[in-house]
Amino acid sequence: MTILDETIHPGETKTLNLEIARLHTATKLKIPVIVSRARLDGPTVLLSAGLHGDELNGVDIVRQIVHRGMNVPKRGTIICIPVINIFGFINQSREFPDGRDMNRVFPGSKTGSLAGRFAHYLVNYILPHVDYAIDFHAGGASRFNAPQIRIAPENLELEELATIFHPPFLLYSAQIAGSFRNACAKKGIKMLLFEGGKSLDINSDVSEMGVEGTKRFLHSFDMLKDEFSICPPKEDMTIITNSIWVRAKRSGLLHDQVKIGSYVEKGAVLAEVSDPYGKENTTIKAPNAGYVINVNDAPIVYQGDAVFHISKTLKK
Repeated sequence: MTILDETIHPGETKTLNLEIARLHTATKLKIPVIVSRARLDGPTVLLSAGLHGDELNGVDIVRQIVHRGMNVPKRGTIICIPVINIFGFINQSREFPDGRDMNRVFPGSKTGSLAGRFAHYLVNYILPHVDYAIDFHAGGASRFNAPQIRIAPENLELEELATIFHPPFLLYSAQIAGSFRNACAKKGIKMLLFEGGKSLDINSDVSEMGVEGTKRFLHSFDMLKDEFSICPPKEDMTIITNSIWVRAKRSGLLHDQVKIGSYVEKGAVLAEVSDPYGKENTTIKAPNAGYVINVNDAPIVYQGDAVFHISKTLKK
């Protein structure tokens, strides 16, 4: 297998360095791509994180997988990219320095924006080797996501893989133009998108679910070495076919009153928004019964801000 002009032989692990651009100080920036091949043939799985540079929980999940040696497969090949957006990771920012969200510029361009150039290299130099992928994300802008897998609807193979990973929630989510997931789908790569936690934060429970789910995923392909034990899921997986965002009707201080992952009835009070002078209190109520899969942890919200993500329809 030859990636980025480096040959990786069976039974070998190599860290390749993807270098596309430098900082404005002329300092080199290299993106480590950790490739590990077994001596036995098998599929190639990509484990990636940090597409948004401030989503650290995903970075921690892939880091743990590498640190524990789970990325050295029993068969096949595992490619780990713990931090894709190294610029955003350094700046603790979601975007690239050019202000673009890399997850909206795929497949990118060799002569395009900085984010587009990185997307181009991923699509043309990494993805041709990949059969399956798990891309790890977290909620942005202080919004905490309950651990969940997102897949395109009406795809039985993806649903089977998601069931093997077995997070608390499986959410049907249509492909978004310009996204990494959409680029993988166009190349026939089966990708699970994991969401859990929030930006600029590492939650140990979310990390554990991500690591354990990945172990179950790799074990299903006989890629996980026998030295690693498989833990059964701690809870049933709820499949959400439709969901809704609840937004703040007024600006003010936000006082959450529900726990992430909990089930609420229609009309239940989810939070209160108050002004700082003690004159007004406005309640935010559930528009329907469902599971709360995202909670805004910000202390202040503006009118129209997304505050809660609630399931609307479940798969029976």
